[in-house]
Amino acid sequence: MVVDKYAELTQLRREALLRAIGYTHEDLQRPWVAVAHAWAGDVGPGQFHLKKVAEAAKAGVLSAGGTPAEFIVPGICASSSGGRERFMYKFPYRDFASAMVEIMLNLYDFDGAVLIPSCDDVVPAYLMAAARSNIPSIIITGGYMEPGLYRGKTISTSAVQVGYGEYQVGKITKDILMEYVDCVCPSPGQCAKIATANTMCSATEAMGMSLPGNTTVVATGGKLLGMAKDAGRQVMSLIKDGIKPSDIMTKDAFENAMRLVLAIGGSMNALIHIPAIAKQLDMELDLSLWDELSRVTPFICKVSPNLSEYTLKDLEGVGGIKTVMKELKPLLHLDALTVTGRSIGENIEDALDADGDIIRPLSNPFSNEGGLVVLKGNLALEGAVAKKSAIPEPMMQHKGPARVFEFEEDAIEEVLNRKIKAGDVIVIRYQGPKGAPGVHEVLNVMRLVMGIGLGESVAVLTDGRFSGGDYGAAIGHISPEAFQGGPIAAVRDGDEVEIDIPNRRLNLNISESELKERLRSWSPPKREWKGAMGMYAQMSSSMAKGATIF
Repeated sequence: MVVDKYAELTQLRREALLRAIGYTHEDLQRPWVAVAHAWAGDVGPGQFHLKKVAEAAKAGVLSAGGTPAEFIVPGICASSSGGRERFMYKFPYRDFASAMVEIMLNLYDFDGAVLIPSCDDVVPAYLMAAARSNIPSIIITGGYMEPGLYRGKTISTSAVQVGYGEYQVGKITKDILMEYVDCVCPSPGQCAKIATANTMCSATEAMGMSLPGNTTVVATGGKLLGMAKDAGRQVMSLIKDGIKPSDIMTKDAFENAMRLVLAIGGSMNALIHIPAIAKQLDMELDLSLWDELSRVTPFICKVSPNLSEYTLKDLEGVGGIKTVMKELKPLLHLDALTVTGRSIGENIEDALDADGDIIRPLSNPFSNEGGLVVLKGNLALEGAVAKKSAIPEPMMQHKGPARVFEFEEDAIEEVLNRKIKAGDVIVIRYQGPKGAPGVHEVLNVMRLVMGIGLGESVAVLTDGRFSGGDYGAAIGHISPEAFQGGPIAAVRDGDEVEIDIPNRRLNLNISESELKERLRSWSPPKREWKGAMGMYAQMSSSMAKGATIF
């Protein structure tokens, strides 16, 4: 037998170095499994508990005959950061964190990986890394935060922003607002609603990259630790059978995930994250596919923010994502492979039946179309995205005068000073991948509009994005973005904007010649960025293409 002497020397050198930190010769003869997690110390609730989850996963790897090796690529909770321009770092974080996980997995030549992300941009970052590294991998998402309770009533994290609007117009007192602050987040974990974090956890489960039931497991309970142990054991089976992420994250699997997101009225941000993940496997999931699937995928599961009374805890009680997928069976690719080694169809065979309240049967949906819709028109040539399931009925079709802003802070000031009137259409531009840069999350303005009582008469449009937890006439992802000369750059105060959700239209009601003339005389604002933000602004694709540098 010919001995690869370079490989032999490399292995001996690695063993010598790893002996320094406690590995034995026997340890290094077994499969070496990364346990990578997003613990971020004391800076946010979404990842605060992940070290214990990682310890459980390591125990699972060890019990199945592997050697676990832990490392950390921290997650983020941007809402804990102080907001404003800091939100622009979220999408660059996603791409750069995915690169860091990828570098660690490849540099250390791991045989497999258990990946433990939690929160909005962290879950897609780890999935992107799994796709590019393409070693046997399993995802364990970090579980949901215990729901907040205000005087016996369930409230979600958006209660603080809505409450601040209510406080500003005298609907509630400062003491009540502080009660919201005190009780809205009672434990670590992801916000207990179908906002961006749990939308992406749901998509992960639907595409077969996490264990069945993972999405609707509370962050602080023993069930998540037990699931992490199972994941550690299961990755050893994936290594043995040679099952890689590219075998699981196929076009069929992505379509299953897209169907699921539409059926639960998930976050608009999924329409950026899922295409970015698919792109790592040389697949393109454009907005036309989302639109096609949305028209034929019923909206069958309603929890917060689409319905304030129910949270992830309630969804867990009626069967979770498994039950939603069971109801979607006629629309799914049931033979798609998953990390269990079984098909998605086999994974959901034992799911509960729809309860009829939180999860409805396919024959009696909340809506015959999906909860997310793609709009087009002369204001969004490549497309824009709206969360139909969270738009009040009076705003499904609306015409109103534009109120144009280039920074969210300016729009917020006008809202709180009561200068925004019923019927207005707030336009916040230069918030996209190139203009912000980093895809600014317009987090507060829609919730403040709701809080001051204009949620059924005012719309908010942006070429940035919204929080996955928003409720109201929020239309985002307008492409092309203003900084690249998209039509949104030409909007002026007082222009009539027409929104038509049922017919998927978004138009600026001025003549074509006037629009062209305005764009001819337009030039981008002068903005300079350095470091990570400068790199992202220079390299990122459009929102319609996943807003990624990869």
